[in-house]
Amino acid sequence: MTADTTTQPFTGTFQIQPTPSTIAFAVRHSGVFWFRGVFSGVDGRLIADGDALALEGSARAESISVQEPAELRAHLLAADFFDVEQHPELTFRSTAIRLAATGDAKVDGELTLRGITRPVRARGHWTPPRPAGFGDIAGLELHTSIDRRDFGFAWQAPLPGGGDAISWEVEVDIDLLLMRE
Repeated sequence: MTADTTTQPFTGTFQIQPTPSTIAFAVRHSGVFWFRGVFSGVDGRLIADGDALALEGSARAESISVQEPAELRAHLLAADFFDVEQHPELTFRSTAIRLAATGDAKVDGELTLRGITRPVRARGHWTPPRPAGFGDIAGLELHTSIDRRDFGFAWQAPLPGGGDAISWEVEVDIDLLLMRE
């Protein structure tokens, strides 16, 4: 894997810290509000080999947290959505990483949900490695949107007045704390 980088401040391997790293999503519900959830079981690494950068990671689907009744969480874990029995993990593998000296980041890669892999492009910001009391740390914040149908999330309910209960487009925000191994 190669990275087209404007700047490359990373050397070695940086482990994604499960706490406080998160993968969050938001989807329009009933056309009037955002339904939000967070995956907290994040794992992975950023590997720097010369000028090449690679990001790979995963999250446990069962780590989903939503501010709704328990029945809704159970529905999200069932076959209509994440189908955790068959697909316990969400995974990502980068194909290109571009870091600008301004702190802007562009990451292309392959996202796998429900056993379906599709290309995605995320944009965001990065923070270079710096010493902390517990080791060298860095940050990576990314945003993308996906069409959930591309990953087999076909459940939908029509609203009584017309329209769909939940949008097909899902906004995804990734916040990673990286620590040098």
